[in-house]
Order: sequence, then structure tokens, then C-alpha cells
Amino acid sequence: MNLYEHTIIARQDISPAQLKQIEEKYSKMVQKHEGNIVKLENWGLLNLSYLIKKNKKGNYIHFKIEADGKIISELEKTEKIDKNLLRYLTVKVKKFDLETDYFKKSDEKESFAK
Repeated sequence: MNLYEHTIIARQDISPAQLKQIEEKYSKMVQKHEGNIVKLENWGLLNLSYLIKKNKKGNYIHFKIEADGKIISELEKTEKIDKNLLRYLTVKVKKFDLETDYFKKSDEKESFAK
């Protein structure tokens, strides 16, 4: 089994219910192909560096997946035709960093440190 970090950027104007459906859709797809989602992070609505399909912001969803490469190609094939998604990126890693939450707000980080 290989380790992958997979990030999806969804449109800024979708509802929280649609965002939850997207998370569930791709989670089920990974599990259907005998993969394992180690961690699922919703990074929220973030600014994009440049306009993508007339969107200034995007909803980021990040998966840490333990699976074969075939699952990733199936995911990307499905994501390519999904109208709610702007971009996706998959990176193969040697090990996961499960400790750090990069997109927590600074006041949340301070409350955890105490």
C-alpha cells in the first residue's frame, strides 16, 4: 500500500451540505476500492492565488489516503468531470504528518498549547 495526500478545491458557492456530500462521495470511492482514509481535513474557504473559473476563493478538502495507485487514477478520473470541483492534487508521500494542523486559526492553536 502506498501513502498519498490528496487535496480537492471545490467551488466557493456550494452549500455546506454539498461540501459534505463531496467528502462522503470520495471517501466511499476510496473505501469501495479497498483503500483506507487515514485522516480527512476540511481546511475551509481559502483565497486562491489567481482566478480559477471565475472563482476567487475555494473550499479545500484534504485526504490522507493509504491505497494502491489504481484508486488514485479512479478518483482523478471522476474528479475531472465533477462540475463542483475547481482543482485537485495528489502527492505520494513516504509517511504522514498526523500531528500538525496547518490551517487551524492562531487562537485555536494557542488554546491547544495551554
